[in-house]
Amino acid sequence: QLQLVESGGDLVQPGGSLTLSCVGSAPAFTTYALGWFRQAPGKDRDVVAAITWDSARTYYSDSVKGRFVIARDNGRDTGTLHMTRLTPEDTGVYYCALGRDFPSGHYNYWGRGTQVTVSS
Repeated sequence: QLQLVESGGDLVQPGGSLTLSCVGSAPAFTTYALGWFRQAPGKDRDVVAAITWDSARTYYSDSVKGRFVIARDNGRDTGTLHMTRLTPEDTGVYYCALGRDFPSGHYNYWGRGTQVTVSS
């Protein structure tokens, strides 16, 4: 069973930066698209960024385009989400997930999430 573990969530001031990491537990990590999802309080979980298995294509939601960068290192079964110019609207639980349907279709495997809070 492929497992994902996120880390890097924290309390950060508006305008700050943060990098989230996601580590997979099996080599199959490299065969799936990787997505980062955000669930803000009282809202649905939505994809904010995604990357194909070979890093050939990336996707960003309009709300994070130009501020967030997604990357992956298949040699280490790791994905990252580098977030800059954070605003309170970026607050939420961030999940990484693996799936076949880039960028926002069905994702098969999910981590437990990491909390990001943007507040002064």
